[in-house]
Amino acid sequence: MNVLIKRKRKLPSLVRWVIWALLVQFVLLNISSAIYAYRLTHFYNNPGSNDKLGGGNIIERTWKLFTGPRQVKAVIRDRPSFTYKDVKFTTAKGIDINAWYAPVDSTSKGTIIFFHGITANKSTLLEEAYEFRYWGYDLLLVDLRAHGGSEGNTTTIGFRESEEVKLAYDFISQKNRGKIYLYGVSLGAVVVAKGVADHNLQPTGIMLDMPFLSLQSYLENKARTLGFPSQPFAFLTTFWIGIEHGFNGYGHKTSSYLMKIKCPTLMQWGSRDPFILKKETERIYNAIASNQKKLVVYEHAGHESFLNNDPVKWRLTIEEFLIRK
Repeated sequence: MNVLIKRKRKLPSLVRWVIWALLVQFVLLNISSAIYAYRLTHFYNNPGSNDKLGGGNIIERTWKLFTGPRQVKAVIRDRPSFTYKDVKFTTAKGIDINAWYAPVDSTSKGTIIFFHGITANKSTLLEEAYEFRYWGYDLLLVDLRAHGGSEGNTTTIGFRESEEVKLAYDFISQKNRGKIYLYGVSLGAVVVAKGVADHNLQPTGIMLDMPFLSLQSYLENKARTLGFPSQPFAFLTTFWIGIEHGFNGYGHKTSSYLMKIKCPTLMQWGSRDPFILKKETERIYNAIASNQKKLVVYEHAGHESFLNNDPVKWRLTIEEFLIRK
């Protein structure tokens, strides 16, 4: 009888310890996610390289995942060999956005506006820019906020950067130089999709290289490539990014933006991309509302420049898209 009474007394005590352990774990996970969300979305001007989460042993990698990466603002190391002008746009919050504008000397076929990926800058798209200039197009290469020559030290991973698309588009529209195309890579592709949808822009066409499906899927894939479970890391970090920057992180979905886009759309993806999965790419492509759309897959490419990976295929694909529009 006494044994049964003791067991009954121990059971509630055990339950309390389990509850406390779960509560502590939940708090630690949220602290980790909040720190990671902050570090992921803030850039530093100090020279040096970004922290690499993939290096070190399991303990070091776990600690880095807990504390988040140290993002360093990428320095512009290459500049165009062609003549260009430094131009500036200012956001509603007073952030100066830097861009390079380069009209061709001859009759222009239109303008290509470029948007780079996260932690990159406009100089990383110079090789693509040279190709379009050779074909007779004006160029506008934009640095997103907190990147390259633009002001700011905070990114919202594509949510508020759609304002840069509107500013750049309006700048080119005032030039009356004909057709306007938007070209975005990775984060830049998401920014283009959201910018067109948010501001009801009417470009001649858009070109999207390897956009991510959503903020949460972006974080899921980041964890997966580091060898960690994607959940609850991605769910909690999405929540904290939204809290820290004042928007619904779960609602930041590329697919929902593309449902509002009716202009001709070219989407490109590499089948070896470790960050953007095939099923996500298919969902993004199927969400595009335009009846003039095309998905081109580069079988031997990862998350990289498709021009560098397969120059012939890239040139043929882009030329076909431009000619038909």
